[in-house]
Amino acid sequence: MQKRSSKPTTKQRPDEGLDIAQNAKRVFDESLNRSEEGISVSISRSTISLVMAEMGRKGGRIGGKRRLITLTAERRAEIGKQAAEKRWGKTAKSRAAKKAKQAAQKAKN
Repeated sequence: MQKRSSKPTTKQRPDEGLDIAQNAKRVFDESLNRSEEGISVSISRSTISLVMAEMGRKGGRIGGKRRLITLTAERRAEIGKQAAEKRWGKTAKSRAAKKAKQAAQKAKN
């Protein structure tokens, strides 16, 4: 059987002589140092775009509900009519032509 020596070995334990709390702090500090060194952050336009799009979706989900609560029924109807006119309304030229045609019919009568 080998005789144990009291001489320190070439590789000592880093937690030698530390109590539990001190050792926990040492482990925590070491993990932070390793993680900071190993991280290389590259931010590109596409990454920023993806993040901002997600933020917009989140805000949009909240915004519609909040807008529903704060707007009166009359104001919502007014906004809806304006949106319908913009979406399905005729172009300015065709509206002007329609008004001219109606004016010509009134002149005949």
